[in-house]
Amino acid sequence: MIFPAMMAAIALMQGGWTWTLYEDDPLVLANEIPDTPQLRAVLECEPGSGVARVDLYDPRPGSAGIATIISGSATATGESEVAADHRSVALRTDHPVFGQFVLTGGLDVAVGDRTQALKVETAHLAKLQRFAELCGG
Repeated sequence: MIFPAMMAAIALMQGGWTWTLYEDDPLVLANEIPDTPQLRAVLECEPGSGVARVDLYDPRPGSAGIATIISGSATATGESEVAADHRSVALRTDHPVFGQFVLTGGLDVAVGDRTQALKVETAHLAKLQRFAELCGG
């Protein structure tokens, strides 16, 4: 069992970044520095909806367009939306790309010549699996 103090120590060793699962409505899995507005990635869904939105934070997210989404050997395409500080794509939770992401923790989103990588470390894969379980439709 990992205690909160141990989690805090692990987060500090990683520069403060950690994955946190918020089992509210909507359901959110965030790669963040807790208790700050600093985010690298947010996965969000309505429980049971079967669709997850992936927000990848970057001060220069690029332009909107058709995204190629890759995890392991699985590939999908989807519409990419851009805000001032992040790119968003939606994925069905029953799509093979999402399934590979849940297994491996790795997801790449490419639009044009720009690729953003998302990595959920092994220590946090159970949170991603729980997120996928609750979001599934």
